This record gives sequence, C-alpha cells and structure tokens, in this order.
Amino acid sequence: MATATSERKLFFKRLRKGTDAETEQGEMTFMDHLEALRWHIMRSVIVWLAAAITIFVFIDWIYDNVILAPSSENFVTYGALCRFGHWLGVGDSLCMPPVKIKFLVTEVNGTFTSAINIAMVGGVIVGFPYIFYELWRFIKPALSAKEKKYARGSIFWVSLCFFAGAAFGYYLLAPFTFNFLATFTLGKSGAIQYQPSVNDYIDSLTNLILGCGIAFELPILAYVLAKIGLITASFLKKYSKYAFVIILLVAAIITPSPDMTSQIIVALPLLLLYWISILLVSRVDKQKAKEEKEWS
Repeated sequence: MATATSERKLFFKRLRKGTDAETEQGEMTFMDHLEALRWHIMRSVIVWLAAAITIFVFIDWIYDNVILAPSSENFVTYGALCRFGHWLGVGDSLCMPPVKIKFLVTEVNGTFTSAINIAMVGGVIVGFPYIFYELWRFIKPALSAKEKKYARGSIFWVSLCFFAGAAFGYYLLAPFTFNFLATFTLGKSGAIQYQPSVNDYIDSLTNLILGCGIAFELPILAYVLAKIGLITASFLKKYSKYAFVIILLVAAIITPSPDMTSQIIVALPLLLLYWISILLVSRVDKQKAKEEKEWS
C-alpha cells in the first residue's frame, strides 16, 4: 500500500511539470498548466465541430440509412439472428417480428432539433480517437519512460473498446430494445396507439450507443487503476459479487426497455469484460511482484 501511495504522489508530481514535450525541461506554473489544457480542449472541440458539421451536411442520408436502420424490419441484425437460431436448431426463437414504427413530431423545431442532436452525438463518436489523443498528450509528460512503454498503443485499444461497445449497442441491443417497445401493448382494447416522438427515439438510440461504448472501457480502466496501484486482482475477485449487482444496475440504466432479454444481453458482455479485467490486473500484479523481487 505504501508503494502504491508513493506511485500516485510521483505521478501527480510529474504532472505538474508540463503537458507537452517542449515544456518537460522546466516546471510549469499553474496558469501555464491551464493554458496548455485550454489548447488541448480547443483542438478537441474543433475536431468535434468539424465532424458534427460534416454529419449535418449529410444528415438526410445518415438519418435514413443509420438512425432509422435499427427500427427497420430489414435491419441486418434481424436476419442474422434468425439464421443463427436456425443454425443452433432452436427454430424461430431468435426471430423477432418485424418492427413498424411511425414517429411523431409535436414541436415546430422538432426535426431541426433532432438533426442537431444527431450531428452533435455523431461528432463525439467519430472524433473520439482524436479527443482521447489530446487527453493522452496532456497526461503523457507525467509518465515515466517505463509507464510510457506500458501505455504504448493505448489510443488504439481505448478506441477499439469504445467502437466495439458502440457497435454492440447499435447492432444488437438497439434492435432488441425497439422490437420489445414497439410490440409491447397495454390492455386489449386497442385504444392506445404507439407513435413515439422522433426525439425520444434518437435519445434512446444515442444513449444505447454511448452507454455501451463507455461501459466497454472497463478493462482499460481496470488496467490503469492497477498500474496506479488502486486495485489488485484479489480485490476484484473478493468483491465480484458486489460487482455483479452493480453490472445488473448498469445494464438496467443503459437499456431503456424494462424487458429482461435486453438487460441480460447487456449484462453478459459486461460480466465477461469484468473477468477480462481481472486477467489484465493479474498480469499487472505479477509484473509488479517480479519488479519488486528484482529490485530487492
């Protein structure tokens, strides 16, 4: 524990020395530190705005072929799951009924607001690798040569986990969610007509994509915390039952639909990612033990 505390103190001490390679020669003042952070944020915002504007220019194509795709009966996931169920020999149990949703716009600026939301969220998704790259440039000077070696390829792995989670939310979770919500009925009188607003649909879709993208960063977060010395593999194993409850709560938050199928679809990969995190942290623990043995 003393070693972990000293590592954290050393990290934050190095962080105060600068945020760019050019400033590593001397210690920066607090204002210099804020100025460097300001430029990192500005560059990230510029890239985000450029991606958002590009998406807005092609908003019609993106809305028809990307946003509305999970609610379409011809979406690739529906046919793939049905064929997979037949291959497993379970018949049509994985075949979902066609989804037919007619969206409602109740505000004068409803369609324009929807286009802006799509462009802003899409800009974050498209520009995520560069945004993380700027964050990495800000933190990098605080790392030692050995830590920089360990962190090599971090931009690739963080981006890969994010896009894998986003694809999981878009191609798998969204179809199940919208299929359940579109086919769920309340009462038998037929007095209720299901016609959600387009903004509700877009908000649900973006929450699924961003929520899954962030949730899939769990192994990266565990690796970083293990390197800093905040967690160990034995700690993760000891509190795995509590982690299981937290994962179920996260799955319930990510999925806007209350059906158990969608929540299980989210919970299973999160549990898998948790045990992958334990394996990564175990490797970090072994490496630290080896280094301490060689040092002694």
